[in-house]
Amino acid sequence: MSTDTQTSPASTDGEQHVELALGGMTCASCANRIERKLNKLDGVQASVNFATEKARVTYPETVSTADIVAAVEAAGYSAAPPAERDADSAADSTADDPEAGGEAAQLRTRLVVSLVLSVPTIALAMVPALQFTYWQWASLTLAAPVIIW
Repeated sequence: MSTDTQTSPASTDGEQHVELALGGMTCASCANRIERKLNKLDGVQASVNFATEKARVTYPETVSTADIVAAVEAAGYSAAPPAERDADSAADSTADDPEAGGEAAQLRTRLVVSLVLSVPTIALAMVPALQFTYWQWASLTLAAPVIIW
C-alpha cells in the first residue's frame, strides 16, 4: 500500500522519518490512541497532530513504512504517505468531472454566476433611483439561484 518514497535519507544513527496522512480521526482521543499504538513499536517515536490529521514518525531501519501503516490500520484508522493520498484525490476529482477540470473550475463558475446575479440585486437595494414598482420581487428572483446553488 505504501512506499518508502516519503522517507528522508537515513541519518547517521540509522533513523528514518516519514509523515503520514491519517484518516478516520474524530477527536483528540483518536490521535492519542494512534500515537500510543505507534510508540509501542520498537524504536518508533511518533507525534500525531489531530488538527492537520498527520503523523510525524521517526523509526529505525528495522521497521518499514508498511509496518507503521499496518499499526495505524490495526488501531482502526487509515494512513498513507501524503503524496499517495494527494495522487488518489487528484485522480478522483478528474474522474468525477473530467469536463469541468476539477473542483477549482466548478468553484470559479459558481463565483462568476453569483457575481453576475448579486451585483444587480445589491444595486437595486442600495440605489433608490433604480428601484421600480415591485423591485423586491426582481431582487428575490436574482438572489434565489445564488442562495440555493
